[in-house]
Amino acid sequence: MKSYRTIRNCFMALFFCGMLASQVYAQDNDSSPFTILYDTRTLSTKPLPGSLIDQKTGWTMISEDVVDHAFQGDAVFMNDRLAVVLRSKGSGAELYSKSPDGFMARASLAPGVGGESMQQGAIKILENNLNTVSLEAAFQSSNNQLRSLRFTLNVGQVYVNTQPGEGVKTLRVTSSSRFAVLPDFFADDIVIDARQIPVKNVELPGENFMMQMLGNGDAILLTICSQRDQDVSVSLSGDGDGRMITDSEFGFGGEGGVWVTVLDEPGIWHQREIAKDDAGKIIPLDDWKIPFPGQWRVDWTLANRLIDSWEMLSQLEDGSYYKDDWFNNPASFGQSDWLRTKTRDRWTTVLGIFPYPCWTDNRNRGYLQPLKGKEVQFAGPAIFYPLNRVKATPLNQFALVDIVRETLGVGPCQYILDVEGQHTSYKGRPTCATRDLLNPIYEQKQQKQKRTVVEKGLDDVFAFISHIRRRIDDYVTFGHETIAYLQEQKKDHPQSIAFFEEMETLIEDIDRSFEQRKDKIHSIAYANDLIKNFRKTMVDYEGEDALAKCKKFTAALVDIGGNQDELVGECRVAVKLLRQHAALAMAVNPDVAPYAKEIRRRTQEMLRNPTSYEAPRH
Repeated sequence: MKSYRTIRNCFMALFFCGMLASQVYAQDNDSSPFTILYDTRTLSTKPLPGSLIDQKTGWTMISEDVVDHAFQGDAVFMNDRLAVVLRSKGSGAELYSKSPDGFMARASLAPGVGGESMQQGAIKILENNLNTVSLEAAFQSSNNQLRSLRFTLNVGQVYVNTQPGEGVKTLRVTSSSRFAVLPDFFADDIVIDARQIPVKNVELPGENFMMQMLGNGDAILLTICSQRDQDVSVSLSGDGDGRMITDSEFGFGGEGGVWVTVLDEPGIWHQREIAKDDAGKIIPLDDWKIPFPGQWRVDWTLANRLIDSWEMLSQLEDGSYYKDDWFNNPASFGQSDWLRTKTRDRWTTVLGIFPYPCWTDNRNRGYLQPLKGKEVQFAGPAIFYPLNRVKATPLNQFALVDIVRETLGVGPCQYILDVEGQHTSYKGRPTCATRDLLNPIYEQKQQKQKRTVVEKGLDDVFAFISHIRRRIDDYVTFGHETIAYLQEQKKDHPQSIAFFEEMETLIEDIDRSFEQRKDKIHSIAYANDLIKNFRKTMVDYEGEDALAKCKKFTAALVDIGGNQDELVGECRVAVKLLRQHAALAMAVNPDVAPYAKEIRRRTQEMLRNPTSYEAPRH
């Protein structure tokens, strides 16, 4: 991560230095990479059209280091990607992004004061130079409360930083969208579809960031908070197809800031409606291509309105498929990976064998093939967006994780992404691979000759069985401890008993799955005795029935391993569903927020360091 940031910053520095001679006097050049502060010299009663920001007709540029300027009109400060307008007759700082068609209005930023409308007042220049413009704006609420916010825009950055003045606890972001996405790096995203939310206000879990999908796929409004534990309050209005998310409030927390950016690029996000009848069909996305190489995520809506998140495969020139992991390495699944695989066929526990459902071809065209089976059924909108960069991503293009790194810093970003917790664990040799190792040896009567190989195979398979079984036991313990927590809460908070019982029912899926398979997975001690007996009686055995006995032994191992693999996958699905249900429950009932957040904390801890057989990233 450090190397990526250093390289990009060096590139930007060289770019800016190279442009300096030709740009320093070009004060009105739209493509200037520097931060510039303007006085429009006219007070506008309405938000400025983007064309006026492009043209800057009649505007005065405030000279560098001047901080005592008295504005005759509105204040506008900008770099080559963003513009912020502070109108004395406005209700918040108006954020614009640079699109291929010029600057476009995207959002309004104001202090959050219990939903009260705000009126902007005096503006104070805090810093004004080619690297940084920082302004403090005063606001007065409809009940005469005075508040202030500081807005800072730096050279080369794609976000504006906001800091609270005295008495300000939240930032209100006003922008209209149907979809909002709270990315989840451990399970599935939370997608808020305004058309599916009947209430006026919802509380969402504070997970550091939220995306609003703007326009017709041409922009993503991304808000990032330095404080993780601050819930997001979202307001909605309208009816039917016109129902929209209108306002969101983000907490500043202790000494933290809130960053707001716009990823502006045609096709930066896409939405496709999926019907149940589409299951198994290949669907070309003729109206969309990914605008740049990256790790693109698809949030599928399930028939039960939950979300199933997948990262798209990429097709190489030779027709094979490739998938990067979170850290720009080929994604590994046990002993196989997606590096140059010729087909999209995939096997996971729970789902079995299936064609991977989302990919781009070697011309950047998108395709879907919704899963066909009773385990998972897609029905509803599928949302596409850039999650992370890959080696081929241009330096001037940004994805979600890029902005998180840039705003929060490498250390906090690693903490939020939980770099260590994301890695899968793999120990020993799978039972099926052990079968494929031992059976041919005994078939060829080479057991004495290859005694060392046989002995190591037995050690490895026991390590594998023990590793998966301990993970299963951890899931069972998690379930029992979480149910105990919920039962304690029921005693003290009977008004939320429906929520607690819903969560308990979901958690009990772990025990139900365990009970169905416990006789087939046996115990670690049983597997140990099985292997010990084989080691004692079969390693040097050369009788005519040696192969038959070996096959009986390996079949018993495969039965244990196969059932363990399925069970650990089922346990992970149960915990992921619990995590998502908890978030949605607090969205419609803020009273359960403390308990929902505790459940989400517990689920994240449980989902860390999965075994490869849990298929954590499909």
